[in-house]
Amino acid sequence: MTIHLMAKSTVAMAKLAALTALASAFVTAPAWAQNFPISAAQKQTANEVAQKGVPLSELANDAPDRYTIKSGDTLWDISGIFLKRAWRWPELWGMNLNDIKNPHRIYPGQILVLERKNGLASLRLLGEQSDPPTVKVSPRTRYEALSDSALPTLRSSAIEAFLAEPIVVDEAELRAAPRIVSALESRVLIAKGDRAYARGPEGTPMADDQPREKQFRVFRNATPLKHPITGEVLGFEAQYVGKAILVRGEGATEVQSRDGSKNNAVVPATIDITGAKEEMRVGDRLLPEPPRQIQTYTPRAPVGKVDGRIVSVYGSAVVNAAQNQVVAISRGSADGMEPGVVLAILKDGASMVDRSDDNRPLMKLPDERNGLLMVFRTFERVSYALILEITDGVRVGDRLINPRH
Repeated sequence: MTIHLMAKSTVAMAKLAALTALASAFVTAPAWAQNFPISAAQKQTANEVAQKGVPLSELANDAPDRYTIKSGDTLWDISGIFLKRAWRWPELWGMNLNDIKNPHRIYPGQILVLERKNGLASLRLLGEQSDPPTVKVSPRTRYEALSDSALPTLRSSAIEAFLAEPIVVDEAELRAAPRIVSALESRVLIAKGDRAYARGPEGTPMADDQPREKQFRVFRNATPLKHPITGEVLGFEAQYVGKAILVRGEGATEVQSRDGSKNNAVVPATIDITGAKEEMRVGDRLLPEPPRQIQTYTPRAPVGKVDGRIVSVYGSAVVNAAQNQVVAISRGSADGMEPGVVLAILKDGASMVDRSDDNRPLMKLPDERNGLLMVFRTFERVSYALILEITDGVRVGDRLINPRH
């Protein structure tokens, strides 16, 4: 991400201008992660662990005595280096609470030192390395990237594109949204750079009544997300196809027919297509561009018991998912799901006949843990999660539980 920054008379004023511009232009990314708030639960966990240390049994078998953080590392990676269960990241923070006051301030080049004493382990930074070096610049016009080398929790490239794409809506909500009604020159397909026309639902015309340009995302269809066991519809996943801006609002005019009579006619709103994942067409729906948000993901186990299922594999017609794929799950914000919650994936045990028994009884093998996923976007009854690690293929219908259980 780059920002054009006009320098002022002092470096401090230049920094202030950069931060102001960044606040208005920010899109979810690992940059500036160190400014994210820390939850009370994270602080409590860290304080508890910092006071008593971590049992040596919780350390990874090959945990190193020291580790130099490299560019490209993530907090998830580092947690896995020192701990048997990488989702216990708050414990890793607690281990170095005295050195790292904010858990997002971890940078390449810092050295982590593991100390073992009286059956407990603690982790500290070597030397005074709490912040990266300050870079001084002279006042002049610049065009440069404003970024931060603080480590992200996970590789955001796996989910960045997804954050701008699907939404889960009520089917009625999508049907009530403004729709594309025509393209310029009656084209069938609409692409980036094209002009098109749209109308709001009856009684709610699209109005150009805001001081700022109205931006929309364009969606198609409303695919039901069904619980794989009960068949209950948990929500409707709208397919993202592009972006548009409102040029002129709807209006009305009077037209004269061939017989000389005059009739009122609707003048649809004018929109310009500013982005396209695929070609758009008449009937596609428009929903307002949501506010840009800073999002942090702190891997942690949920507080209580969880019993969920994998509902679908995003962007694929198949029922199998691999590592680093996004899946929809049957638990949402109404069930206490939050970004950063880590769940264990259970592979359903097979049902089979015991052929070693003359009575041929039916057997159901136990469910076995197959991997981990992390929730990164929530809706009321559905969430989206990234598969972090698996030992075998993940299938729609696989169970999800608290990793502590």
